[in-house]
Amino acid sequence: MADVLAAAAGLPVRLVRSLDEHAAAVLALAGPLPPVTVPLADARGRALASDVRSAVDLPPWDGSAMDGYAVRASDLRPGAVLDVADDVPAGDTRTLRVPAGVVVRIMTGAPVPEGADAVLPVELTDGGTGRVRIDRVVAAGAHIRRRGEDVRAGDVVLQAGDVVGPGAVGLLAATGHAEVEVHGRPRVAVLSTGSELVAPGQPLRHGQIHESNGPQLAAAAAAAGADVVDVVVVPDDVAAVRAALADLGTRADVVVTTGGVSVGAYDVVRDALLADGGAQLVHVRMQPGKPQAVGVLADGTPVLALPGNPVSCFVSFEMFVRPLLRRMLGARHVHRRALTATLASEIRSPAGRRQLLRARLDWSTGSPVAVTVGGPGSHLLGALARADALVDVREDVTHLAAGAPVAVIDLREHDA
Repeated sequence: MADVLAAAAGLPVRLVRSLDEHAAAVLALAGPLPPVTVPLADARGRALASDVRSAVDLPPWDGSAMDGYAVRASDLRPGAVLDVADDVPAGDTRTLRVPAGVVVRIMTGAPVPEGADAVLPVELTDGGTGRVRIDRVVAAGAHIRRRGEDVRAGDVVLQAGDVVGPGAVGLLAATGHAEVEVHGRPRVAVLSTGSELVAPGQPLRHGQIHESNGPQLAAAAAAAGADVVDVVVVPDDVAAVRAALADLGTRADVVVTTGGVSVGAYDVVRDALLADGGAQLVHVRMQPGKPQAVGVLADGTPVLALPGNPVSCFVSFEMFVRPLLRRMLGARHVHRRALTATLASEIRSPAGRRQLLRARLDWSTGSPVAVTVGGPGSHLLGALARADALVDVREDVTHLAAGAPVAVIDLREHDA
């Protein structure tokens, strides 16, 4: 019916899709980028292109878990006094042996000498340096970190598709890797359209607004792991939009536009994409973010055209653009983490539309409570910075009472 009405009114025909259908169409635009090898220092935030195996045992030798004395447990008696034969600090590369009846003073992280089968913590002694009195004893094996108890050489320590976070960087370094094979970062170009747009910091005339969608999208793309190659602003002119798209397509793996994609007389992105072909206009059954366009430019570069209202732009990026960028990055998990929260106040939602409401998660009770922030209008930017979640109300739900369980999308960044 929507296609018939559009054709009768002389408007471009739009597909009608659910959010999930449109998300699937966007994900089909591209796969993971080819692998590259990078130094470990450049690996954070990137997805591994292949499994990584440890080059060493971890720990690489039996080591002390305490400051104290390397001992033979059978020599220990409460009140006994034993000679201290040597000191072993961390980093000592000598191969030592503990004879029967003596001890070796040892520091945390130092290799345990041969012959010793336990480490006696200094707190259980008088702390002597030439001779030491034993106040309490320990059993064989106490306070020793055994070689390979964490990782064995040859073990797979990280898998293809894992995103390298700070902990993974430490693991890679500890297991002997100075560089690692990862997928390339997707290059993203952002195009904002609107004759009313003025650069932040510049004075505004009547009818003008500061351009915010471009910086917002660039920041979101970078947080998703992409390299932002350019952020361009053009007026409402079809020729200017077509020229900008042609230029950006040669320099980016994905072009993201904002504004000019709805049904108005000055929606020039829509007209530019239709003039060049290769794009579909879509009405997505969601709120906010109904008008979308998706396709490829003349050179084959994927293009995603998002609405111009700031909240619609933000939500559309989260639901469509970010998963595509994560897929291109090679990440195993391309979607944000989904949680179940308790709703702080009631929600009413239009039938037939998937509603995504900005919310703040309150964890003070130990489990999340979703507190909606900002009004329903897609132009209301003031509360957007306070949101760290989206309440996800399905198409067939029109009312949720306060205290009801509700699905939420966690917008906080996680290394995963």
